[in-house]
Amino acid sequence: MIPVQGYDGKTVAVLGLGRSGRAAAISLAAGGAKAVVWDDGAAAREAAEAEGFEIRDLTKAGGFDGVERLIVSPGIPHLYPSPNKVIAAAWAAGAPVDNDIGLFFQSYATDEWEDFTTIPKVIAITGSNGKSTTSALIHHICVENGRASQLAGNIGRGVLDIEPAHDGEVVVLELSSYQTDLARSLTPDVAVLTNISPDHLDRHAGLGGYFAAKRRLFAEGGPDRCVIGVDEIEGQFLANQLAEGAADDRVIRVSSGQKLETEGWTVFARKGFLSEYRKGRQVASIDLREIAGLPGAHNHQNACAAYAACRTLGFSPKGIEAALHSFGGLPHRSQVVGEKDGVRFVNDSKATNVDSAAKALQAFPRVRWICGGLQKEGGLSGLLPHVGSVAKAYVIGREAEDFARQLVGVETLVCTTMEAAVAAAAADAVSGDVVLLAPACASFDQYDNFEQRGDDFMAQVQTVI
Repeated sequence: MIPVQGYDGKTVAVLGLGRSGRAAAISLAAGGAKAVVWDDGAAAREAAEAEGFEIRDLTKAGGFDGVERLIVSPGIPHLYPSPNKVIAAAWAAGAPVDNDIGLFFQSYATDEWEDFTTIPKVIAITGSNGKSTTSALIHHICVENGRASQLAGNIGRGVLDIEPAHDGEVVVLELSSYQTDLARSLTPDVAVLTNISPDHLDRHAGLGGYFAAKRRLFAEGGPDRCVIGVDEIEGQFLANQLAEGAADDRVIRVSSGQKLETEGWTVFARKGFLSEYRKGRQVASIDLREIAGLPGAHNHQNACAAYAACRTLGFSPKGIEAALHSFGGLPHRSQVVGEKDGVRFVNDSKATNVDSAAKALQAFPRVRWICGGLQKEGGLSGLLPHVGSVAKAYVIGREAEDFARQLVGVETLVCTTMEAAVAAAAADAVSGDVVLLAPACASFDQYDNFEQRGDDFMAQVQTVI
């Protein structure tokens, strides 16, 4: 646990008592603050009260009397589509609003660091797709190369729930746009942007607001090194803004699919090979094609971003390459869960938007595609240029018929349930096919989360192999 610094003897309110909110309250108390907490759910309030926290209804008049700051959980909207009423009350009371990420960055460094031989590093990863895999991969490379590392944020443990810093360790943080948008302190040593595609548009009032939330990590965080995916215009814009010139190697440009020709520092993947260039000359190359845990161009982009971040730590290309080969991948992200008679079954339940599903489809030559769920804003038009590998789509979810109608030119079967979809896809598949769950939708019409959806897929696969 990281005790929060700067609030000893002061009252700090915490809104939302999920994983991050509860950890924030505990860390505030450990740092000497008085944490008063509120959650709309009675069960969460009762659990917090049983742990000794004061429950204060922040929605009522006087709720912010004496409150120094409000700490908000990431799932609670603070601006769009409309501010939560507690956050609006904090504004009216003049109480600054922050989140656990802001508390972490202002509290992680301590006086004990003066005795360290090697100052700890924080690498923060954001982006639309691939940030979980990139974060886990950086952590894995660190560990495999003998560097102590902790993984936290939007993956693994909450940021305030990790252990205090050890000499020379690396903390790897996956940060969502919800987290970067509100944090009042953002000071990573290395910041990574994987890519940008439309997501969470209601929460950010459009793509511009979404990109602005991601951009804060770089523009306001002031990292020593920036690793920027430049396959979209937003990444190109950001890299240009951050660099002082073409040869500025504080900015490392990353791509999957194009050779980056510049005087600066670049890492890119083409035709399955990762290349690192510095000052216009190639300094390293890695064959990614046989790395089982990183299939497809989208995972090659993740590999490039992780490679670049780890090179800033001084790891050798050979050390990174060895770690890439031992990386097993993450559950629900291009996860091979079984094979029978030459047919592979792949769980990519985390492909919850159009862009991530498109990348998953492009990773395999012939796909039996299980898709559908709760559609996100923008529809499916962005998928249609990428369905050439789809032999047939098996559509699940409450909106299955509408989803199927949008897949113009694709043979579809409305299955509604995961059980029916897996059974039908397995019956149709022939050797060389991949039965792929890549929903392109949220899961909440049928499941509590994408993990539960992926677990159901894996359970159904076990019945057919």
